[in-house]
Amino acid sequence: MSKIRVYELAKELNVSSKDLINLLMDEFSIEVKNHMSVIEDEDAELIKELLGGSSDSSSEDGEKKTIVDEYEDELAEELNKGVRKKKKTKKQLEQEEIERNAEAASGVIEIGETITVKELSEKLGKPSNDVIRTLIFTGVMAALNQEIDFNTAEKVCEKYEVLVARKEENNELEEFEEEVEASEENLEKRPPIVTVMGHVDHGKTSLLDAIRHAKVTVGEAGGITQHIGAYTVTLNGEKITFLDTPGHEAFTAMRARGAQVTDIVILVVAADDGIMPQTKEAINHCKAAGVPMIVAINKIDRPGANIDRVKQELTEHGLVAEDWGGDTICVPVSAKTGENLESLLEMVILTSEMQELQADPNRKGKGTVIEAKLDKGRGAVASLLIQNGTLNVGDSILVGSTYGRIRAMFDDKGKKIKSAGPSIPVEVLGLSEVPAAGDRFVVVKDEKTARNMAESRKEKIRTESHQSSNRVSLEDLYSQIQEGKVKELSIVVKADVQGSVEAIKQSLEKLSTDDIKVRVIHGAVGAITETDVTLGAASNAIVIGFNVRPDNNAVAQAEKDSVEIKTYRIIYDAIEDVKSAMIGMLDPEYKEVVNGKAEVRMTYKISNVGTIAGCYVIDGKIVRSSEIRVIRDGIVIFESKLASLKRFKDDAKEVARGYECGLSVEKFNDLKEGDIIESYSMEAIKRKEL
Repeated sequence: MSKIRVYELAKELNVSSKDLINLLMDEFSIEVKNHMSVIEDEDAELIKELLGGSSDSSSEDGEKKTIVDEYEDELAEELNKGVRKKKKTKKQLEQEEIERNAEAASGVIEIGETITVKELSEKLGKPSNDVIRTLIFTGVMAALNQEIDFNTAEKVCEKYEVLVARKEENNELEEFEEEVEASEENLEKRPPIVTVMGHVDHGKTSLLDAIRHAKVTVGEAGGITQHIGAYTVTLNGEKITFLDTPGHEAFTAMRARGAQVTDIVILVVAADDGIMPQTKEAINHCKAAGVPMIVAINKIDRPGANIDRVKQELTEHGLVAEDWGGDTICVPVSAKTGENLESLLEMVILTSEMQELQADPNRKGKGTVIEAKLDKGRGAVASLLIQNGTLNVGDSILVGSTYGRIRAMFDDKGKKIKSAGPSIPVEVLGLSEVPAAGDRFVVVKDEKTARNMAESRKEKIRTESHQSSNRVSLEDLYSQIQEGKVKELSIVVKADVQGSVEAIKQSLEKLSTDDIKVRVIHGAVGAITETDVTLGAASNAIVIGFNVRPDNNAVAQAEKDSVEIKTYRIIYDAIEDVKSAMIGMLDPEYKEVVNGKAEVRMTYKISNVGTIAGCYVIDGKIVRSSEIRVIRDGIVIFESKLASLKRFKDDAKEVARGYECGLSVEKFNDLKEGDIIESYSMEAIKRKEL
C-alpha cells in the first residue's frame, strides 16, 4: 500500500486515534486534520518501527531496538500508556534533548548576520522560553521562528556568558576568483572588449555602423540584426568585441556599480571640429578608469578637416600622438568612405596584445550584464558579456540580486547557440527578474543555490540601505586618512569660467602631501550635472562648485549615491577647506540649508520700485527673511535678500511649492524670465571635537 488512514494505523498500533494524531503533529511534524486523514506508507512504517507495532518478525525487532534511542523509546512508552498530558511530556523531553546538546553549545558559537530564536536556543543549549524571556528583558519581542540580528543575539549570549563569533558568509564570487587564480595553466588568449566614446555628432554611431557593415553584415539580407548592445567582429582571424553604449555616462555608471568591463576605449574626435566639452569629459572618465585609449580622428574626408589641429588639442589634455613622440595611438579614419577602418582595428588588436588579455574557458562562466529588459512574450531578457569561463544553456546563474536557469541563449546576430566563451556577448532567457545594467553574474551549481544566494543578497541590500555609505567627505577626511582608507582625494571641479577651473585645479593639486595626493579628475565650465555626480560616485570623489549650482537631478543623484557637493563663491575658501580637512583642522561653524527655489515666469518694471518678478515656486518654499541667490543657466549671477514677497496684494512670510508669488530683490533689477530664485539660510552647527 502507498497510503494508510490514521484510524487504521492506530488500530494496528493498539492506541487511540487522538493520541496518534497528537504524536504525528507534535513529534513528527505531519499535518493531520482528523482520524480519516491519510499518511504516507514510509511515515507509517517508521512510526510502526519506533512504537514496536511493526509487522516484521520478532527476531528483527530485537535488532531494531538497538537503533532506537532513549528519546524515541520514551515517546513510544508514553503513547502506549495512553498519557494525555502531551504538552508536559514534550516539554520534559525537549529539556532532556537540550541538556544532551548543551556540551556541544559550550565554548564559542558562530552566528551569521541573522539567526532565528529557535536556532539560537539550540546553539546555547537553553530552553527557547528562557531565550525569549531574555530577549524581552533586552527590549526585543521575538517569536520562536522569528529572526534576530547579530548584535541582538550577541547581547543574549552575553547574558549566558557565551562567546560569539561572526560567521563569515560564503561569497560565491570570491570562490570563483580563487578558482581563477588556481587555474592559471588553463589561461588562453581572449578577444578585447572595446567601448566607443566622444562628443555628440562626431561620428560614433557612424563609425560603429561602418565597422558592422564591413565586418559583420556583409552578404546578410535584411541589414543589421544586432539588438543586444554588443557585437563581435573578426579581422585576420582575431576577434574584437564592441560595446554599443550610449557614451561615457553609461561607461561610468557601469564602473560605479563595480563593473570594469572595458579593455580599450576608442575616442572619436571629428577632424573638422576638434576637442569639444563631451570629448574632454570622455577623456577624464577614461583616465579615471585607467583604460588605454585609441583616438580615432573621424571625418577626414571633409573639406575643413585638420588632423594636426586635433593632435595639438589632444596634447592640452595629456594625450600626445605617437608620431609626435608620445604614446597615444591616433588613427585618421572616415566612417563615410571606410578609409583606414582596418588600420583602426589592427591598432585595437595590437593594443590588446600589449595588455596580454587572457581568460580560462574551462571554468564556470562569469561576467557582467550589458543591458536588460522585460519582453512581453519572453519574460526577463538580459544581454550578458562573458568575461571568464564558458556559459552553457541549462546553467544556473546568480545575477546581482536575481537568479535563473538559462533556457535559451542567442549570439549578437540573433542565432541560437548552446555555449559561449570569454569576451563573447550573448542574450539569455530564463531569469526570475530583470537585472540592472552593470550587475555581475556567476554560474552556480544549481538553481536552489542561486535562489538562496539571491535572497541573501536582497536582504543584505535592504540592510545596507539603512546604513550610511562610506563615501569620502571633507568633514571626515582626516579620520579616513588616519585609518588608511583614503590615500588619494579625487575632486570634480565645476566653475562659471574656464580661468577659475584652471586656477582651482592647480591650487588644489599643490596641496598634495606624502600622506595623501589631491587629484582633480575632471574640471569644466557650467552647472553641476548628474554626470558629474555619477563620476564622483564611481571615483569616490568630492564635487566642488565655484559660482555654480547643482541642478535638481544632480542633487537627487548626490543624495542617492552619498556624494558630497560643496559650493563656494571665493576660491580661497575652497582651497582652505580642503587644506584644513587634510590636516584635521576643518571646523565648519555654519551649514547652508536650501529652503526652496522659484522660477521667474514674468517680469514687471515699476517706476520708483524696480523690477518685480512673477514667480512659481518649483521646490520647497521661498522665505521672506532668508538670503537669496539669482541663478541663470546654472550660474550664480547675484546674491542678496528679498526686498518684498507677496501673494496677490498681501505681504507673505513664505510661499510654498506649487504657489505663485511676486517678489523683488534688493539692489538688483536685471531679473529675466527663466531665472531661478534660490532661498537659503545659514544654520549654525556645533563645533566638532577631533
